[in-house]
Amino acid sequence: MLKKINGTWLEIHHYGLPEGKYFNPMVHEFSTRQWKAKIKEIASLKMEYIVLIGIALTEPNREESFFPSKIYKKSKMIKAKEPIKAILEEAEKQKIKVFVGTGCYGYWMDPWTNMTLDKIHQKTFQAMEEIYERYGHYQSFYGWYFPDETGINQYFEPEYIAYVNKFSNESRKINPKLKTLIAPYGTNHVVCDDFYVEQLKQLDVDFVAYQDEVGVKKSKPEETRKFYQALKAAHDKANRSRMWADVETFDFEGEVYKSALLPAPIQRLEKQLASVSEYVDEILVFEYQGMMSQPGSIAFCGHPDSIQYYRDYKKLLKKIEKQTKE
Repeated sequence: MLKKINGTWLEIHHYGLPEGKYFNPMVHEFSTRQWKAKIKEIASLKMEYIVLIGIALTEPNREESFFPSKIYKKSKMIKAKEPIKAILEEAEKQKIKVFVGTGCYGYWMDPWTNMTLDKIHQKTFQAMEEIYERYGHYQSFYGWYFPDETGINQYFEPEYIAYVNKFSNESRKINPKLKTLIAPYGTNHVVCDDFYVEQLKQLDVDFVAYQDEVGVKKSKPEETRKFYQALKAAHDKANRSRMWADVETFDFEGEVYKSALLPAPIQRLEKQLASVSEYVDEILVFEYQGMMSQPGSIAFCGHPDSIQYYRDYKKLLKKIEKQTKE
């Protein structure tokens, strides 16, 4: 039985500029009212989670914050005064839980350094304290998302486990009730043996949302079922983190990673959901923003086809809800 999409990643700025061709310029211009409208759109499809990827931008000769901070100056690229406040405020009204991303206080294209360099960690921890002090009173502030990642090449890198555990420990210092989330890639390379089970036992995180990697053309929808089936068995043995899916809603206009993201066919999305539904607790997508747009919304962003993709998924959602009731 198909599970519905129950959450989405959300971006104040999409770091890969070619990929964000059809939505970055619009998102940058969002007012507070438009950010709140975007959250209402997500709620209209009955999603319960939002994963905010980044709270800052660090590039060579460029350091900007997406909220008032002592670390970096507020980004002039972003029109809204406090987009994170708008997101959390409206999410609270819509009863949506938000994972706040901890990136990017190192160069986003160098995740290995971000994961292993202590001075980047310290800057990030300061930002986490600042942002929680500013917005932690919102009931929608559900947890943290750790966005830096390396691919799983059969197994997790020891350095990755150390990074996740260090950040989880820091998050508990801020508020032990907040949840933690990671979304690793390399799903098609995982070896789900006893060694991997032991790694899962070591990994101090509440939710692991494995990327299905269909959008980036590393896997096909009909292949992912066996990956998630094996991962489910490993997670059951480890009895540790809850297992989720990160399903990719996009296609590329041209070359993978070097061209614009476009809405994928709804037929492909349905196959993707069918492959993972049996094995995961929740399905989140990368992403609603830019790939789906509610007709008539004041917060439109994305390719024109995103409106039809919204309509198509809404029909699919009704079909899923009907099956669930039967």
